[in-house]
Amino acid sequence: MKKDALDIAFKKAVQSINEHTEPFPADVLLKLYAYYKKATNSHDTPEGGKPLISAFKTNALFQTKRLTQDEAKQLYIDTVNHYFLYRK
Repeated sequence: MKKDALDIAFKKAVQSINEHTEPFPADVLLKLYAYYKKATNSHDTPEGGKPLISAFKTNALFQTKRLTQDEAKQLYIDTVNHYFLYRK
């Protein structure tokens, strides 16, 4: 996928997640979190009141360590498409 098409598809996938009102499974949320952070080059460390949640987020980010931003965008798109296709 070309860079422009990838960026457009990524933005649409992010929008579809932001507009979705039902809860997501934890494993999907962690993948989306990590892929989004990598795709947008956000390097802040996970914070929150619950150490266990922060640990899961940190682990998810660690698993994306070797991905490029474009690979993370594509994986985010794939995860969104898979979720909406198979959630029924």
